[in-house]
Amino acid sequence: MRHILTVSAVMAGAALPAAAELSAVQRAMIERRACEAAIWGMPAVGVYDIELALQRDAGAAPGVVGYMTEPMDSRHGFLTANDVTPYTFTGLSTKDGPIVIDVPPAGEKAAFFGTIVNAWQVPIADVGTSGEDAGEGGKYVILPPDFEGAAPEGDFRVYQSNTYGVHFAFRPVAKNGGSSADQAAYAQTLKWYPLAEMENPPETRFIDVKVNPVNTLPVYDMTYFHDLNTVVQREPVLERDKVMMGMLASLGIKRGEAFEPDAETQEAMLAGLQCAYDAMQEHFITRSVVPLWEDRTWGVWAFAEGQPEAGFPYETEDMVLIDDRAGGSYSWITYLPRKLGGGTFYLTGLTDSDGTALNGEDTYKLTVPADTPAEDFWSVIVYSMNTKGFVAGNERVGLATPDLPEMQVNDDGSADVYFAPQAPEGLESNWIPTGEDFFLLFRLYGPKEGWIESGWQLPDVVRQ
Repeated sequence: MRHILTVSAVMAGAALPAAAELSAVQRAMIERRACEAAIWGMPAVGVYDIELALQRDAGAAPGVVGYMTEPMDSRHGFLTANDVTPYTFTGLSTKDGPIVIDVPPAGEKAAFFGTIVNAWQVPIADVGTSGEDAGEGGKYVILPPDFEGAAPEGDFRVYQSNTYGVHFAFRPVAKNGGSSADQAAYAQTLKWYPLAEMENPPETRFIDVKVNPVNTLPVYDMTYFHDLNTVVQREPVLERDKVMMGMLASLGIKRGEAFEPDAETQEAMLAGLQCAYDAMQEHFITRSVVPLWEDRTWGVWAFAEGQPEAGFPYETEDMVLIDDRAGGSYSWITYLPRKLGGGTFYLTGLTDSDGTALNGEDTYKLTVPADTPAEDFWSVIVYSMNTKGFVAGNERVGLATPDLPEMQVNDDGSADVYFAPQAPEGLESNWIPTGEDFFLLFRLYGPKEGWIESGWQLPDVVRQ
């Protein structure tokens, strides 16, 4: 009782700190809540930043679809994207009513592989040859969360989203010797339009993001919270998130109000954001990858239990898996499919053969065996440990089977790939630049059936 009276006296008789002078308690609370808010909001910020980059960097109007005349290079900022297959992507909204994403059937030279997601990157539907239409194409109708009335009837695949935001990233995968030009032409046969205008749909507009490179990587400064505020302002509040909305309000992020934190609040929020980044980074390094082989350091992705089978909602009957969906996925992955598969297998390399983290100063070698079990091709790419995207400014980000004719190949058909800030003398064609701490993704495109049981193993990365 005495404690309550003492607090009451302070509240009644003492002058409170000015708005721009945070007490130690207030600052600590802002830091804590900013940390949790940043982790909670990671998937929403990540997917919004893709939409934002199209408009900010490429000058696209809302609804314009980005496509690529050639695959990405180090000018493009995407979370662990590949440099082999171009992408087709955009951000849309059902705020004004249902929309139709009209996926074309697989073509002779290219076919789509990809996923439609909501504003929290929860998969809505996979499309293309490994998706719901199985390569036959189809009209995917997305209904808004407040849709009332009967769903449209006819030749549609109908889904209701619990957010207005609808995003997709598709890869026009080459087939039958298809070229980048074939992939680009096929990508532009995609259509989207409001369901209400289906009888006379407007033309779908495209922009080439190879010519107009975009940086979609999350930015860990106040931009992060401004992007999160944008999502909060335009999306409905889900029942599961009401507690977090209360926490956001204490940071100045409130629906229907301007987000204008003062300098001291920003300083505290940035300290919280650093906490969030560190937590997601630690999760990625220590929990997101598990060894595939007992005597190798290469690992495979370890998703939260039950999430691949459930279609990656990152929600159970009891909780929202905020740490797993942030540090375990969306701080380093661009989209997840509703169903795993799709003909690509990923091996992740975080360390060298001694178990030491890969750094941007030393030289490393990976020997890729001639019998690597990829029916299409293999690929190895360097990613920045800091951003989880390509190392910006490097002239090359990866090497793959199609590069073998220009590379030096060993007598047994294997190929040595070098990772270093400078190319080893005479081995420029076998070199991928680093220059900063990094990790690797080794992809098997078209992995051969039974390859894991066959006993084949990828050699470790060795520091030279």
